[in-house]
Amino acid sequence: MASIKHIFNEIHYEMVRKLAEGGMGVVYEAVQLGAGNFRKTVAVKLIREEYSAIEEFQRNFIGEARLVADLIHTNIVQTYHLGQVGGQYFMVMEFVRGVNLEQFIERHRQLGKAIPVDLAAFIVSRIARGLTYAHMKCDREGRHLNIVHRDIGPKNVLVALEGDVKLTDFGIAKALDLMYNEEGKVIAGKDEYLSPEQASYAITDARADLFPLTIVLTELLLGRNIFRAADRAQSRRNILTMPIPQFGTIRADIDPKLEAIIQRGFQRDRERRYQSAYDMLTDLELYLYSDRYGPTNEKLGVYIKELFGVRDPVIPSLSSRPPV
Repeated sequence: MASIKHIFNEIHYEMVRKLAEGGMGVVYEAVQLGAGNFRKTVAVKLIREEYSAIEEFQRNFIGEARLVADLIHTNIVQTYHLGQVGGQYFMVMEFVRGVNLEQFIERHRQLGKAIPVDLAAFIVSRIARGLTYAHMKCDREGRHLNIVHRDIGPKNVLVALEGDVKLTDFGIAKALDLMYNEEGKVIAGKDEYLSPEQASYAITDARADLFPLTIVLTELLLGRNIFRAADRAQSRRNILTMPIPQFGTIRADIDPKLEAIIQRGFQRDRERRYQSAYDMLTDLELYLYSDRYGPTNEKLGVYIKELFGVRDPVIPSLSSRPPV
């Protein structure tokens, strides 16, 4: 950390603390310095040191930065800059002061408390909103980018203190002219958050993001991922073959309307699944708002501050993993 601080001080970034580490990247909280005592808190993502000299990882990192540069949406973490210093590539990104969904779920588990059904559906509707934008994105020449995130899961969804829900980490996304591994030979994604297409080495399209999005919804509702097993291969087999339960029999306040959304999202045949994130978003919003006043960012913000006992702009750490 000391050497990283020294290197980045030279280009006017103060590194504050490590936020997260995984895959090929490490993310730090940093302060960007400018003229007139300008200071802005940002997140800085680096290639992990052991991979930083490997050309393939450099290409992947640059590819991710180029892909997300024009993904400007309130439900996607924004990327401001790609740079290089001391032979190390880095991305400067929007800093989200809050927690990821894994921490959000864990906090409820610690308190022995269930996540309210409407808030779970609201959070997933905001992810679907970000995915709708990403899936429909075209490049400057008007070519459809065919983005597939391929890594939808609780760690990659951030909830800010203000209640904003933001999707992050397009590190293994595929898109037009960008694909880091050959589908059919390598599985991209975490074993317990795969679509059946990913788990069976098939070619994916945008519908592959909607099955794991439904996993996230049910994990919020139940406090557990129903497909997760101690053995990674078993997790994949569960995604491919495990009978899908009726979730209303597990949690009584999951009503038939929400049950129908879950069951459609969990269709293993993608022709019977939601055909777009927009379709899933529409059904979630009809469920939330058609007959009542539903949740908002502000309501979620109040809830998360109360959940973590926040009386100032800093959330206390839940464990050895700091909030981001």
